[in-house]
Amino acid sequence: MTHRDDDRTRQLLAYLSAALIAGGAASHEVEQDVRMIARRLGHPTVQVHAQPVGVALSLGHGTPATYESVEGPLRLDQSVAVARIQRGLLDGSMNPDDALLRLRGLRAQPHRHPVGGMYLGGICVAIGLALILQPSWNTVGFALLTAPFVVALMRLAGRGLLPAALMPCIAAFGVSLAAFWAHQHGYVASPLRTLLPPVAVLLPGATIVTGLSELVNGAAVAGTSRLAYGATQLVMFAIGIIGAAALLDVDSAALQNTRIDDLGVWSPAPGLLLVTAGICLMEAVPRRIAPWVLTVLAITMVTQLTVQEGFGQVWPGAFAGAAAATLAAWVLAALRDLPRMVLFLPSFWLLVPGSVGLVSVAQLGLRPELSGPTGSLAVSVILALALGLVVGTTLARLARTLGRRITAG
Repeated sequence: MTHRDDDRTRQLLAYLSAALIAGGAASHEVEQDVRMIARRLGHPTVQVHAQPVGVALSLGHGTPATYESVEGPLRLDQSVAVARIQRGLLDGSMNPDDALLRLRGLRAQPHRHPVGGMYLGGICVAIGLALILQPSWNTVGFALLTAPFVVALMRLAGRGLLPAALMPCIAAFGVSLAAFWAHQHGYVASPLRTLLPPVAVLLPGATIVTGLSELVNGAAVAGTSRLAYGATQLVMFAIGIIGAAALLDVDSAALQNTRIDDLGVWSPAPGLLLVTAGICLMEAVPRRIAPWVLTVLAITMVTQLTVQEGFGQVWPGAFAGAAAATLAAWVLAALRDLPRMVLFLPSFWLLVPGSVGLVSVAQLGLRPELSGPTGSLAVSVILALALGLVVGTTLARLARTLGRRITAG
C-alpha cells in the first residue's frame, strides 16, 4: 500500500470518527467502531483517541498521525448518512474514495425544512413535552407562545449572529420572564415546570448521561469534559431563570417543583406523537425511519411510566426507560438495518434528565432551602439513566454475540 493510500485511509478514518462523535456517539464506542473498520481496510494496529472536541488517529505504532476537530453536532438526517457510510465500509459495498467524498460533503447536506420545519417542529416538541411533563391547557398554551422564541434564538446562533455560549442564558431568561409574569397574573400555577417544555430542546441531558456512560467505560477524559460542559450549560440556564425571578421579584411559591395534571391519563399519547413529529421536522429525519423513531419513543415512554407508577418513584422509571430505549434501538437497528443512534438519541427528549437538573440548580440559586429534594431527584435520575444505558447496551451486545454464535454453529 502506497503512502498516498495511507494518507487517504487516515483522513477517511479521522473524518468518520469526527462525524460519529458529532452524531452523539460516546467516545469509547467511536474508538471501537473505527478499529473495526480499520481492520476491514487492512490496518489492524490503528491508534485512535476520540474526544468530544476532536479525534487523533494514526494507522499504526510510530506512523504519522492526524487530528480532526468536531465542528458542532450533526442533524439526525446527517447521522443517517454517516451510518450508511459506516455500514458500507464494514461490508465492503462502498469503496474508501466514495466514503471520503461523502464525508467531505456531509456538512453541506441541506435541511429539508430549514425554516418552517424548525419552527413547527419546535412548537410540536414544546407542546408534546407540556402534555407529558405538565399536562394542563395553560402550560400547552404557554409552550405554543414561547417555543418560536427559542427556535429563533437557535437559528440566530446557527448563523453566527448570537454567541452560542449565551444562547442558554438568553433563552432561559426570556421564557422565565414570561412564565413568572404569567404566574403573577394567575395564568400558570407552577412556573418552574411550565418553562421547561419550550427550552427542553436546548437542555444538555444527553451530554450529561453520555459523559457518565463514558466514565463507567473508562473514558475518563471524555466523560469528565462532557459532564463539566453539561453542568456549565445548566448553570447558564439557571442564571437566566434567576435573573428573570430577581427582575420580577417572584415569591417562594413560584419556585416550587409542583406537577399540575388537569388533563388526565390521555395526555401522554398525543404528547408522544407531537414530540416525534417535532423531532422529525427539526432534525429532518427521513420518512422511512420516522415510524421506527416513534416505536422506540413509545417503548421508552410506556416502560418509564409503567415502572415509575409501579414503584412510586421517578428513578426506577428513568432506569427502565433508558434500558428499554437502548435495547430497543439495538434490536431494531439489527433487524431492520437502521442507524442505531438515530433511533436512540430522541429518547433523551422524553427522559429529560436535564429538566430536573435545571430546576434544582435554579432553586439552589434562588431559594437554597427548596433545592434539596429536587437536587436529590436530579442526581438519582441522571445516575439511573446512565446505569440504564450501560445495562441496555450490555444486554444488547450479549444478545448480538449469542445470535452470531448460534448462526455460526
